[in-house]
Amino acid sequence: MKKAVVLLSGGMDSAVVVAIAREQGFAVHALSVRYGQRHTSELDAAARVAATLGAAAHKTVHVDLRSIGGSALTDDIDVPEAGGPGIPVTYVPARNTIMLSVALGWAEVLGANDIFCGVNAVDYSGYPDCRPEFIEAFEKLANLATKAGVEGAGLRIQAPLLHMSKADIVREGVRLGVDFAQTVSCYQADGQGHACGHCDACRLRAAGFADAGVPDPTHYA
Repeated sequence: MKKAVVLLSGGMDSAVVVAIAREQGFAVHALSVRYGQRHTSELDAAARVAATLGAAAHKTVHVDLRSIGGSALTDDIDVPEAGGPGIPVTYVPARNTIMLSVALGWAEVLGANDIFCGVNAVDYSGYPDCRPEFIEAFEKLANLATKAGVEGAGLRIQAPLLHMSKADIVREGVRLGVDFAQTVSCYQADGQGHACGHCDACRLRAAGFADAGVPDPTHYA
């Protein structure tokens, strides 16, 4: 089977991406990142999702973004209950760039030409690293900066959810048999993965299930 590295946070979007990559015939090498996030129960969820959806391998790497802070997810900053204007304080500086860079390195080692990620530019929180322009730019960088890009078959950054609404993502996950009850999306989930129900991530997730007409299986605190 052809190999792919799939960034797997443990949330609903990345779980659907794992299922999409598997349907496309890839042997999924799931990559999670312990970056200093306060909601580490998502990493437990990532392990469950990788096992349930048949990933060929699952690796968790450590990158200490808490040491530089600057985000409500990595610093002692309150998580807001509602999004405001501009880029929210839950944006983690350079997070997707760093995660994709780690995925790029593993893809080279594996001989994989495809990297999948769950970024979304429709129902999201306004993060600059979830835009189509970012994905296009990173793919160009990947092919300039690697042996695989220069001497090999080239590298592709696949973001299959990029233009989907949250409701579309829910429907796609249902079609592919994703167990959303295993996933954790909340920015301040407790140690058991129970969601707060109030943060931006919880509100977007709940609206997605409601708009799709699918019962919400989220475990709330």
